[in-house]
Amino acid sequence: MHVNARTLAALAVVYLAWGGTYPAIRVMVETVPPLIGTGTRFVAAGAVMAAVLAALGRLRTTRGELAGAALVGTVILGDIGVLAVAEREVPAGLAALIIASVPLWVVVLQLAHREPVARRTALAVCIGLAGMALLVSPGGEAPVVWLVVLVAAAAVEAAGQFYSQRARLPDDPLVSTTMQLLAAGAALLIAGSLAGELGEVRAARFSDESLLAFAYLVVPGSLVAYSAFVWLLRNVPIGLVATYAYVNPIVAVAVGALLLGERVTAAMLAGGALILLSVASLVSHRPRVGPRNQ
Repeated sequence: MHVNARTLAALAVVYLAWGGTYPAIRVMVETVPPLIGTGTRFVAAGAVMAAVLAALGRLRTTRGELAGAALVGTVILGDIGVLAVAEREVPAGLAALIIASVPLWVVVLQLAHREPVARRTALAVCIGLAGMALLVSPGGEAPVVWLVVLVAAAAVEAAGQFYSQRARLPDDPLVSTTMQLLAAGAALLIAGSLAGELGEVRAARFSDESLLAFAYLVVPGSLVAYSAFVWLLRNVPIGLVATYAYVNPIVAVAVGALLLGERVTAAMLAGGALILLSVASLVSHRPRVGPRNQ
């Protein structure tokens, strides 16, 4: 298959921008409350996208589609708020490897609903779950309780992706993403307020590094990456687009190690390799993908 320069550029944007969101979240939450920060990020990105789409005359949707997008966004993107809370205790690379297990949990849900699953797919899931066990074993790089929280977050996101196939969503993927961002952002701001994070909002206490990380999450991590992703979905074979599912965690581990000084242990290498190999196998045989909102 011939891959032209524009396709390579778009893939590079998705790989690097979304892979870099995990380390960026880790830096943001050093001084910015995680739920409030993530909610503000989504509202800011969603507002910019809504303004552009409205100017282009593309911001059209029905009430049913709006409700479906809001529900899906709150479940899938709301999970990123949980990720942000966990990254106060969990290294970015390790968090990325655990969240990479989302496709495994989608297959588990298929099995739970008695949908037909090939033996090869079931074997890939078993291999991936074995890798997960290595990552969450005691004595690692983070408290086990937070690792378990991330495993649960991955499972919840998988449920959101699985059931989103039954939801009414806008036909335009950018409109759908915009509605999801705004709904999830509002939900996270409310959750942060209820959790008492408003008392932690002191602009003078925000470090320059955290503010730069926040800006990265809004612009390259959301606006630029989503635009590139939607272009890829419309112009490139879906199997190639789906490679982001296992490239992003590799980028996150590399960036975390190089820029944040995170340790890469033998358990992370072994567990991460098993998870990414199983995800690569699943993606190559189940090419349907949707945007993974980092």
